[in-house]
Amino acid sequence: MNLLRTEPNPGKAGVDAMTAPQDEALAATGDSIVCRQCRHEITSASESKHIDGAHAHTFANPEGIVFEIVCYRDAWGCGYVGPNSPKFTWFAGYTWRIAVCANCHVHLGWRFSAAEGHFFHGLITNRLTVKEV
Repeated sequence: MNLLRTEPNPGKAGVDAMTAPQDEALAATGDSIVCRQCRHEITSASESKHIDGAHAHTFANPEGIVFEIVCYRDAWGCGYVGPNSPKFTWFAGYTWRIAVCANCHVHLGWRFSAAEGHFFHGLITNRLTVKEV
């Protein structure tokens, strides 16, 4: 059973479509952030974003599992699992949705969305690495 919701997006079957820069343009910047497990490109360092005054945050979920996350505007290498949820959100005014690597489906973090359409990604630091050139 495939838990990923799908929308048409050529080249990224099995994951939700997100408008994002072209992979070729990003490759030229040399600042690719990739999935630590499979090295699939997830985002770019240039997509870093400060939320509530910081790029990095540490939170615990209701089960007590602690996550260190970093925030990015866009993460075109992610797919999304399940519906948006307002429960136990770490950022007031945002719902969250699980974000996974679009290639290997490892849990990478969450996509946080506000009612007016603004969104960002909170990605787990130890599940990412910088692309080796």
